[in-house]
Amino acid sequence: MSLKILIFVCGEGLGHTGRCLAAGRELSRAGHEVTCGAYGYSSQFLAEHGMNVREVPAEIRLVGEKGSLNLGKSIKESIKLGQVPGLFNVQKLVDEEKPDVILSDSYYLGTIAALRRKIPVALMVNQSNMEIFFQENYLFQGLGVIAKEFYNGIFKRVDRTIIPDYPQPNTICDLNLNFEDDSTSKVEYTGPLPARNYGDVIAQNLPRPHVLSLIGGFGYRAPIFRRIIEAASMDSNINYTLLSGPGLDKEELPPLPDNAELLPFIPDQFPYLKSCDLAIAPGGHTTMMEALAYGVPMLSFPDRGHSEQQNNAEGLEAKGCGKQMDYKASASEILESVREAVNGKYRDKTEQMKKLAGEINGPEKLRKILEDLAYQRL
Repeated sequence: MSLKILIFVCGEGLGHTGRCLAAGRELSRAGHEVTCGAYGYSSQFLAEHGMNVREVPAEIRLVGEKGSLNLGKSIKESIKLGQVPGLFNVQKLVDEEKPDVILSDSYYLGTIAALRRKIPVALMVNQSNMEIFFQENYLFQGLGVIAKEFYNGIFKRVDRTIIPDYPQPNTICDLNLNFEDDSTSKVEYTGPLPARNYGDVIAQNLPRPHVLSLIGGFGYRAPIFRRIIEAASMDSNINYTLLSGPGLDKEELPPLPDNAELLPFIPDQFPYLKSCDLAIAPGGHTTMMEALAYGVPMLSFPDRGHSEQQNNAEGLEAKGCGKQMDYKASASEILESVREAVNGKYRDKTEQMKKLAGEINGPEKLRKILEDLAYQRL
């Protein structure tokens, strides 16, 4: 039986977008009618990849300075967005679409709209202790208490809470999860949700061993980017593909060694991921899940002051799948960590994680969860 499914996407970073694309593709392949509610570059990205998209208001706006999350400015900017009109617009979309079930990826306006209309809803998150953003700044600790009450109230009311991570004991984002006892029965782990299945991807023809750097060369990450180039120049036996982002002036960078290629943009990173021996990236959860689903270890440089990314990186290292790196790491320290990784330090564990991801089949598991919720209602 074909279902109407509405997916709401948090547009703060493409991690949410990538895993929602995986969910949308799987649901569409199964014959369901899928609509995505998204905003900003997220809506553009989904539309370019063939999804039916409806524009929704931004729910939160994250503001950072010099590599750190600025909580005060983030709160002010989010307040400016105006949540009451936003909820009205989202509710209108739900009423127009009349979905059988809703998947909301960290987009709480969509979750509230579903609860108000008594539509089955699954909330997808990789962090349930968001109050720590406030607790780390004494000026906003009172808001942290309010945030905790709000999120815990939501977790109690939704039909399912989806964690797009490996089940215990292999959960990478474990340090970011904290559910009250009466919410735990609704929590389900789907495993990774890569936008492209490993078996469907043709590997890029790259010289081995090969390192894929996703750090980028802008702003506060520029010094790390330069030190990675320096590390590449110190060992010509290890090859690198460096993604810089469009618009970076190559003249501002140190000379590239012959074993490193600089690319401003790759429309599809999965062929490169399938062919590399190591990824270097910040601390985003989805990037980690994609790498591990492909059996690739990671050196993670989490953003400073971003506790969620730092916890992800700590979990990555604790599970033996890579290493948490510091922004102050020298080129020699980076090279030492790269050598360890390409020489197989994490290979056994990441191969296990790749195999486990294939066995779980995250997109299929998520589809079945949503189908069960909808069919129970019909």
